[in-house]
Amino acid sequence: MTATPDLGTPRLTSPDLLRSVFRRHAAGVAVITAQLGGSPVGFTATSLASVSAEPALVSFGIGTGGSSWPVISETRHVGVHILGEHQEALARTFARSGADRFGPPTSWREGPEGVPVLDGVLAWLVCRVVARVPAGDHRIVVGEVVAGDPSGEGRPLVYHQGHFNGLRD
Repeated sequence: MTATPDLGTPRLTSPDLLRSVFRRHAAGVAVITAQLGGSPVGFTATSLASVSAEPALVSFGIGTGGSSWPVISETRHVGVHILGEHQEALARTFARSGADRFGPPTSWREGPEGVPVLDGVLAWLVCRVVARVPAGDHRIVVGEVVAGDPSGEGRPLVYHQGHFNGLRD
């Protein structure tokens, strides 16, 4: 195999290498929410994936050092919200450490199974947690869909190269 002249010099694996590569991977933006003992938590995620149609399963990753992990590690249900391009501020709020994520201007209500459901999103799901799989300093959470609403309008918010973006035609 001959090296292509346009390829850069390979680097040994490191957290920085992984981050640098995945900055080039455009991803949809979601917010994951949960509630335990009346205290809602949530975080912005770009790791959301559809896992199975039958049964309906989704997955997402969460760092075990994050402020939402203690609740996510114990709760039975989570909310999954697909954000629209008009919700960059909401994505930033849920991504920021120490932010009052559920205070104004965030608009939300208690949904099925007591899960916080955000208003104005493109779509949302409530999922029953069926697995928490150790994966380095993260856990992969697998949830079975129990309810949802895909009727929001607009275009999706996308994360690429460290920035939130809308789609272009």
